[in-house]
Amino acid sequence: MVGCRTDLATEELPQNGGELPGVMSRQYDRDGFSVTDVQVLDEQGSSILCKPIGRYLTVDLDSFFRREEDSFPRAVELLADCVRQLLPLGAEDSILVAGLGNPAITPDAVGPETAAVTLATRHLKQQMPEDFALFRPVSVCQTGVLGTTGIESSHLIRAIAGAVSPSAIVVIDALAARSSEKLCRTVQLTDTGIIPGSGVGNDRAELSPQNLGVPVLAVGVPTVVDAGGGLIVTPRDIDKYVKDAGKLIAYALNMSFHKGLTVSDIDMFVG
Repeated sequence: MVGCRTDLATEELPQNGGELPGVMSRQYDRDGFSVTDVQVLDEQGSSILCKPIGRYLTVDLDSFFRREEDSFPRAVELLADCVRQLLPLGAEDSILVAGLGNPAITPDAVGPETAAVTLATRHLKQQMPEDFALFRPVSVCQTGVLGTTGIESSHLIRAIAGAVSPSAIVVIDALAARSSEKLCRTVQLTDTGIIPGSGVGNDRAELSPQNLGVPVLAVGVPTVVDAGGGLIVTPRDIDKYVKDAGKLIAYALNMSFHKGLTVSDIDMFVG
């Protein structure tokens, strides 16, 4: 997969809409947003698309960032449904949510921003099971990055998973795009996991169902473009975009995990 400079499956599709061997894709509109559903079916498709075998849902969030009326609750509902599609859960299944990235570097802070707004409920379920009967047990962590912790994110997540025994793991990270038009405008969700840093040539250890032993959902937002010559480009208003993206993803995760939660409910819980 050397030379693939994007984390987005949609950017590897033919621009003329043609089909690729071992790849199925379709595009549809829902609630004012465009959704692209890409399925990599076999090793041939994986080699051509430069992505692991699995499913990729990409939601175009232009109307959300334009602040169109009711765009936030509509986007939350849509992303929550995407989570449910890629990560079907039983009533008692527990979740570990891991925010990847460096909170001190804004384009890399999508994971930490999301983790900060994701409801941690595992301890509440244990201490007050009757009061939180309708909630799913969720653990939340921020892994930091190897340069500041000295520990691979995969090692930290594996250690935490060994302690809390989640039924599934959700990892959130900043992504790299090939086109500047995609920056902070799309969310990609995939059941294949993620290789942190792969989009900018700084591959870390893989976080995948094969390596972690449970289903892994990776959620990401492209925040940088590799411009070549050692240059990485990011939007001027990246601070606002990353904070907005983190809140949006966190609300969608909260809604998908806990049955019956609304945006207003989540507003109350996160203050």
